[in-house]
Amino acid sequence: MANLQVTSSSSTKPLIHAQNPARFMIECKLGAKASEFGGAAFVHPTTRKLSQACKSQAIQAVLASDKETHASSATNGSGLRGKLNKVVLAYSGGLDTSVIVPWLRENYGCEVVCFTADVGQGISELEGLEAKAKASGACQLVVKDLTEEFVKDYVYPCLRAGAVYERKYLLGTSMARPVIAKAMVDVAKEVGADAVAHGCTGKGNDQVRFELTFFSLNPDLQVVAPWREWDITGREDAIEYAKKHNVPVPVTKKSIYSRDRNLWHLSHEGDILEDPANEPKKDMYMMSVDPEDAPDKPEYIEIGIVSGIPVSINGKELSPASLLTELNDIGGRHGIGRIDMVENRLVGMKSRGVYETPGGTILAAACRELESLTLDREAIQFKDSMALKYAELVYAGRWFDPLRESMDAFMENITKTTTGSVMLKLYKGSVIVASRKSPYSLYREDISSFESGQIYDQADAAGFIKLYGLPMRVRAMLEKEKGNN
Repeated sequence: MANLQVTSSSSTKPLIHAQNPARFMIECKLGAKASEFGGAAFVHPTTRKLSQACKSQAIQAVLASDKETHASSATNGSGLRGKLNKVVLAYSGGLDTSVIVPWLRENYGCEVVCFTADVGQGISELEGLEAKAKASGACQLVVKDLTEEFVKDYVYPCLRAGAVYERKYLLGTSMARPVIAKAMVDVAKEVGADAVAHGCTGKGNDQVRFELTFFSLNPDLQVVAPWREWDITGREDAIEYAKKHNVPVPVTKKSIYSRDRNLWHLSHEGDILEDPANEPKKDMYMMSVDPEDAPDKPEYIEIGIVSGIPVSINGKELSPASLLTELNDIGGRHGIGRIDMVENRLVGMKSRGVYETPGGTILAAACRELESLTLDREAIQFKDSMALKYAELVYAGRWFDPLRESMDAFMENITKTTTGSVMLKLYKGSVIVASRKSPYSLYREDISSFESGQIYDQADAAGFIKLYGLPMRVRAMLEKEKGNN
């Protein structure tokens, strides 16, 4: 078995050099068990807390290949479709990416460096991932923990902007793809790769999100998208291909849901969900309980916010990833954050998806409610109109577009006084605001009260109404004159 070397991003000095990766994983798993769904490995939020202590920021696990891997005839010359030297593949260990490894070697005569990102789905059973990568023919596996970067630099800006796609979607997958693709560009530079590859289909949005990031950060990299090139037409074909090439895969033909998990959400597609008339099965959900089964007693939580960014729960300051992890636990047990929607994909078709976003739903409600105190009417209306375009850009994979970056600068400035706290009541799937407080509140009780006040004279309203309604009055006068004629 290959050696496993784990290093911190801030130092090249090995933290752990395990001759036996199995021992390393036993020490780090702490009993946590990961599963794989549609090629995405994840752990329950409660088990994440156990494994968190065993992960260093920006883990990089490099697995050296066997001599026979290097000696493979597939990399000795040009492949069936041309020649590439080294390709960095977005790798999950799932069905699609497992079969892509031998396909790349066969068709492009290249070495394949598998890259796995932890954006909150959890890095678990790394030994198994190593075995899959080696059995598939990869020469190297690189694993990085991107959870804090994901939440701090991608989730929180979208949250501050109030970005929601088509009224419902909180952009869980859309935000995760650019941080993964950015890391792939970095790895490609580190290992001297001349190309990158992904396992996205030609019908989805993710192919666009990955490739626009590649174009933005390194236009010289070649991009290989096997699903747009090969003869495999579906999962059953991929399973048969894997069997013929002795590639281990984590699914069977009966595994029909396609799921994507990160720290922000869990998405479900496929099977009965492909018919919008079908109600999702109760046992499909994994991050949240059915609201009917949620506790009969409500739970109150206070979210602290500074300049539009969440910083604390019930007065306890937490890192971005830790805060979101805790809210996923809290919201999940109250059945918060279930969304069932038919959305318009970037490529033109409609698709039906079900999303679980317990912590994100809570945070979105808290930020929105605090803004009701700190932003005036014109600011809220303009911010909301910009949020629609912001969400469209993120959904379409234009994270590194100068327009989104410029809009983000506006969002940062307009929310600089959105500081305070919001108390929320969680009960059987609902998030209800209980209180809002801010030192920058524009709400004045002495003005808003129905009792007489010194600042607001109700008699002033008469003149305001006459001027505000003047265009309507003039139009009515004109229609009356025309009618008389």
